[in-house]
Amino acid sequence: MAFLHTAVALIVTLGVLITFHEFGHFWVARRCGVKVLRFSIGFGKPIWRWQDRQGTEFVLAWIPLGGYVRMVDEREGTIAEADKPFAFNRKPVMQRIAIVAAGPIANFLLAIVAYWVLFISGTQVLAPVVGHILPQSPAALSGLASGDEIIQVDHKQTSSWQDVGLALLDRLGDTGEVRLEVSSHEHQVTRELRLPIQAFMVGQKEPRPLQSLGITPWRPDIPARIGRVLEEGPAAQAGLKAGDLVQAINGQAIKDWPDLVEHLRASPGQSLTLQIERDQHTQSLTVTPQARALDDGQTIGWIGAGVEMPSMPASMQREIRYNPAAALAEASAKTWEMSTLTLGSIGKMLTGLISPDNLSGPITIARVASDSARSGWESFISFLAYVSISLGVLNLLPIPVLDGGHLLFYVIEAIRGRPVPERIQEQAMRLGMVILGSVMIMAFYFDLMRL
Repeated sequence: MAFLHTAVALIVTLGVLITFHEFGHFWVARRCGVKVLRFSIGFGKPIWRWQDRQGTEFVLAWIPLGGYVRMVDEREGTIAEADKPFAFNRKPVMQRIAIVAAGPIANFLLAIVAYWVLFISGTQVLAPVVGHILPQSPAALSGLASGDEIIQVDHKQTSSWQDVGLALLDRLGDTGEVRLEVSSHEHQVTRELRLPIQAFMVGQKEPRPLQSLGITPWRPDIPARIGRVLEEGPAAQAGLKAGDLVQAINGQAIKDWPDLVEHLRASPGQSLTLQIERDQHTQSLTVTPQARALDDGQTIGWIGAGVEMPSMPASMQREIRYNPAAALAEASAKTWEMSTLTLGSIGKMLTGLISPDNLSGPITIARVASDSARSGWESFISFLAYVSISLGVLNLLPIPVLDGGHLLFYVIEAIRGRPVPERIQEQAMRLGMVILGSVMIMAFYFDLMRL
């Protein structure tokens, strides 16, 4: 069932994104008088097909990893004399630019609509209130204190920890200062702090901006109560059940969930005696944490059990809601912010500031889509918007084969007054296929490594 849920989430996510992208090309092509032969969602053998009155064949194919709009084009073979006025290659260069750009633009519009829906319906977020500060960290040196709420990062408003994280990720690789504006509810004052950074997060496989600054978000006390147990894991084999409260390990009292995790992680392969409370009765169980290796070479203990999270107090929650007009402005700004962040991240990956380990392919997309769908429609819509933005940005990169590569050729044609020679375009296409293929292989590899 878990695999089926993940597969359905992937198909729905890719289906929506691909449909919007290809419909952008299709809609503008029709408006420019180009004859469309096929509109396909997916590759390979068709599952379903239908033809409209204008002769366009609509296809749903077996492999849901892309799609295409096939138009009449003399460069792809001989066409009927009657179709020549409707050929893509015979249209003015500005119309060809509009048709090619329409796909990525459709992805950005989808993101704006998704964020607009979220903003008018209202979303609950966690207030960026600081919990623990690591001694001698940049946060400690700046004077940031437990209980402070971060309301701005580098003059960007921050209503949630997600906003704070995104603003800090934008500083990856920088040396200098991060400016925070914080509010102290205890003293009812606002103050500006400057956190020193040096080659911020460079070399981290998974950049953790808050951890790098020495900041831990505020969270309620989490008792060492088991919330879920994975089948066939060490916890299940030992007889642990959801609802069990771990009181001690080998006679040493356990004060909370982080304390429990610390003991288990430090004991791979060791037999541990757990004193638990179940149904108001105390009993003992023996569990042996399984040894697991992390990316950094560290070996930790793992038992396959999850936490039962307490509810977050209302004082630590914020609701983000706008009227329809304001929501549209905020959705457009959010889409622009995420687009520039994505483009900047690509540039930093190319320059080595971000590890290529962060590349994600269909497997990671499937897992995140499934998790976000389980978390509720708000999480799924937000994830859909982010992936749509990523797809739009990636397609605009000036790499032959992608929309951005075609746009580059047509912009050069508009400037020169004549097309780029076919020989150069063909060579560039081959190079683009090699680049794109290499990136896809790397993404699949890192997906498998994450599994």
